[in-house]
Amino acid sequence: MPKAGHITIFDRSWYGRVLVERVENYCTRSEWQRAYREINEMEEYLVGAGVLLVKFWLHIEQEEQLKRFIERQQRKPWKITEEDWRNRDKWPLYLEAVEEMLQRTSTSHAPWTLVEANSKYYARIKTMKTIIEAVEKRL
Repeated sequence: MPKAGHITIFDRSWYGRVLVERVENYCTRSEWQRAYREINEMEEYLVGAGVLLVKFWLHIEQEEQLKRFIERQQRKPWKITEEDWRNRDKWPLYLEAVEEMLQRTSTSHAPWTLVEANSKYYARIKTMKTIIEAVEKRL
């Protein structure tokens, strides 16, 4: 966790249980269901302790993901694995998990910001504007 006055960026962080572990069957249904409560309690604690918590879900369409995978395979093959392609085949399962995660973990103290990310430029601008607004509101 960041010290006071510092910024930390978490990529997936404590959401693995309700996404990857759920889809890949690395945990039981009761374990990933319990994780929603644990996530919400931890985020409520963090916000109560003074943390400015800003959560983003960057969504890209399936066709855009394929385009990016193909481009990455051609230009930076070391940055894409067979596991990436295998996980892509599970798109419907991940979509179901993401939709439930967003619904069950978007709270008044820690709401999600959905970012339409087919355009990287748009996604960056929306993300930065959201962070700036959150900091200004806090100040």
